[in-house]
Amino acid sequence: MHELLESLLGEFSGVEYGELRYHERKGLIVSVRQGELEAANSTVYSGIGVRAFHHGGWGFSSTSRIDRESIKGAILDAISGARAAGKKEGARLGEASLATGRFAPEIEDPLSAHSFEEKLALVRQAESKVRSFPFIASAACSYRENLDHKYIYTTDGARAEVIDSKPEFRLFGVAAANGDRVEARESMGITGGWTDLLRKDPDELAETVARRARDLLGAKHPAGERAVVILDPGLAGLLSHEAIGHTVEADFVLSGAITKGKLGQKVASELVTLVDSGPSQYGRLAGGTVLVDDEGVITERTEVIKDGILKSYLHNRESAALFEVRSTGNARAYEYSDEPLIRMRNTYIEPGDRTLEEMISEINEGYLLKGAGGGQADANAEFMFSVQEAYRIKDGKLGELLRGVAISGQAFEVLQSVDAVSKEFRFDMGAGYCGKLQMAKVDGGGPFVRCKAIIGGRK
Repeated sequence: MHELLESLLGEFSGVEYGELRYHERKGLIVSVRQGELEAANSTVYSGIGVRAFHHGGWGFSSTSRIDRESIKGAILDAISGARAAGKKEGARLGEASLATGRFAPEIEDPLSAHSFEEKLALVRQAESKVRSFPFIASAACSYRENLDHKYIYTTDGARAEVIDSKPEFRLFGVAAANGDRVEARESMGITGGWTDLLRKDPDELAETVARRARDLLGAKHPAGERAVVILDPGLAGLLSHEAIGHTVEADFVLSGAITKGKLGQKVASELVTLVDSGPSQYGRLAGGTVLVDDEGVITERTEVIKDGILKSYLHNRESAALFEVRSTGNARAYEYSDEPLIRMRNTYIEPGDRTLEEMISEINEGYLLKGAGGGQADANAEFMFSVQEAYRIKDGKLGELLRGVAISGQAFEVLQSVDAVSKEFRFDMGAGYCGKLQMAKVDGGGPFVRCKAIIGGRK
């Protein structure tokens, strides 16, 4: 493959830039619901995505046929598209640290060393464990893996071979009594191997799901109010990704996101440093780990907010040129037939110096919120997220469990109100995907964060 791609770079004549991205993906999905096999799908596919850049315009083409003539045809199509779209002579791409060589995460126990039967047995056992509790009305479990192999070659110097391995595991249970039903879920997603994924005991996760669903079934609903809250690492990560991260993606900034023109301004408490990183920080297993982006750029740790000050947007090479900075390595494509877009990787708030116990003890009235659910945010950083568990805090002590809780607000106002950040840190979104026009594997997390937000409930 090296020789083929190298020889084809010479076909990019008459344009300023050319890019070849070979991508092979081996995928597996296994799911069981109510004791029955729901899905057992194994896929292998590959192809080449081709881009050309000319006078500020892009052309893109792709082919699943890995032979010289088919790839040459895709190159010609991409060149034609770039020439038709290009209207600005002198347009350029931003500077970047281009990758050469082989890049792969540290994997001690590869997924390929474990059989389909072993993976199916894992799913069946965990689903059966959840369903074994008498108060559980329904249960489901799934395992998924993506094994990626890429070659990224560009006319200006990238020559990268990239290996990736991303497994994930999900558990779901519904408790029911007297016509009432409530759900609970747990998930794990990493960049790594089989043993890495199962560092948490699946049986213990199953018990956690079942008992949480049972406890929530008997819990009350909160009244709506603006309150002091402590976000757990999962909610800190969700806030960082959905409500902040998208507003600093340079394409959204150029479209008028709330962060436009605010570099260098104070947008959060001085206790907040928010980062988007390609390499995994605080350990090696973050699910959104990207060592080389899909423009062949070596990724980095990008401080988006430093001590409360907005420091950087997230860039591909095109936006980097427009802002006169270097690419941050945020160009990502989900499959070979997708064009790279500006996407997040691992987005998180850095840990502080407090303990969770101290943070709780200092609250007269408030809530501890645990377990990120679904939600949404917009270009103005207005958000609403559901929360699996909420515990009332009264006079510095944890109290009753509440259910049906949602948290909302304007994300930068919430970050301005942060007055304590814990030492404890974890990534907690590795089983998730971001859906900005195409899928992307991401992760998010952080410490426990104390702030003010709007709590919504039934009353």
